[in-house]
Amino acid sequence: MEVINWQWILVICSSLTMFFLSPLAKTTDQFFKAVNKKKAPNTLVLTGSLIISWIFAKSITNAADLGLAYGLVGGVAYAGYYVSFAVAGIIIYQLRTKGGFKSIHEFLVYKFGKKAMAVFSILIAFRLFNEVWSNTMVIGNYFGEQGSAPYYSSILIFTFLTLAYAIKGGLSSSIFTDVIQMVLFSILLVIILATIFTTKDFSSEQMMSSGTWSFELGLNLLFAAVIQSFSYPFHDPVLTDRGFISSPKVTKHSFLWASVLGAICIILFSLIGVYAQTKGIKAHAAVEVGKALGVVILLVINFIMITSAASTLDSTFSSFSKLIAVDLNLGKKVSFGRITMITVAVLGTIPVFLNAEILSATTISGTMVIGLTPMFIFWKIKVPRISFYLSVFCGLVFGFLLIFGLFPEALIFTTGKYSALLWSNFWGVISCTILYFIPKWIGKQQN
Repeated sequence: MEVINWQWILVICSSLTMFFLSPLAKTTDQFFKAVNKKKAPNTLVLTGSLIISWIFAKSITNAADLGLAYGLVGGVAYAGYYVSFAVAGIIIYQLRTKGGFKSIHEFLVYKFGKKAMAVFSILIAFRLFNEVWSNTMVIGNYFGEQGSAPYYSSILIFTFLTLAYAIKGGLSSSIFTDVIQMVLFSILLVIILATIFTTKDFSSEQMMSSGTWSFELGLNLLFAAVIQSFSYPFHDPVLTDRGFISSPKVTKHSFLWASVLGAICIILFSLIGVYAQTKGIKAHAAVEVGKALGVVILLVINFIMITSAASTLDSTFSSFSKLIAVDLNLGKKVSFGRITMITVAVLGTIPVFLNAEILSATTISGTMVIGLTPMFIFWKIKVPRISFYLSVFCGLVFGFLLIFGLFPEALIFTTGKYSALLWSNFWGVISCTILYFIPKWIGKQQN
């Protein structure tokens, strides 16, 4: 049987298994809050759900490709984004225990008003929209060249099958399947790494010496990721929704564990790229390493991508549904939540046909929301409502400067790829924070 047929079997069988195992949500609490039998997820379940919902197919693809480009440094650089869990866990814990808030939206309405919450909702809707196409495109690459019929058909079928079980149980399905997907991911990753390290021509010494710890060879991205981690998690409802479903203590512990374990998973997966580097592979590390190590490993890597993409996709559907139905209060019925899932699945698939870049979904959106940094890091400090808009729109300006290559070179003090990303984020966060506090300073002087 051809490899492509095995890949179809993996996609269809894994999706159907998830569909039949997923709980059927009958109440709004089950569908939007994952509350079953009046019990919220415990630390182990929540930690696993957080990790696997953030180990996107595009994330591990990027990790492998960065390992190929920069060696071990590339994997560590991308793992920098997992500082987001620690930041979010601590801030959400404080918002719940010291502020008494039940959601990010409730906090924003209280502090900045409903219009600010609407602007924030647009930002996170854009984020969720990006998550659909950027993950399904990874699956398509295993079935055919970009733009080919097998490429498009695999994406459409995979999206439909994942949507089917997400519709069935909402957030309950998402978290339930996350546990299964996390176990599968761990087993498959061990198989891949064991295969790589048992080859005669790859050693731990090669791994450790595979990169250079310099700005032009990976550190630009590392520092950019750490800077973005102080705002990035708050525009991702896949992450923040999970911050309000268990007790504050369970939530904090889960987020801190997820920060460490998630980073380790990303670094370990980047070793596929490091191995590819030693083999002279030039691009698409995960796919090419799979081909080089034989059909079985290719299918294992393919399956790990399916697992990761499905976990992120079902979480995206459930978070978008909660955003529209609950957070924006447009209709809290389960039926309406299911309609919103179908809507984002359809709209989020359109960029697949427009040849969008996968990595840009992370780096660009991360820059555009750096304006969220001061309002969450300094959430206790009272400021005028206009501070929200000044900071957020300042972040958007820096994001657009980066997108269109207009960021001034005079403000870039390192060389190499991602140098503009690093310094646009560095100066952007400083600018956003200053603008955030200016109205407060002006008010004090007037008084």
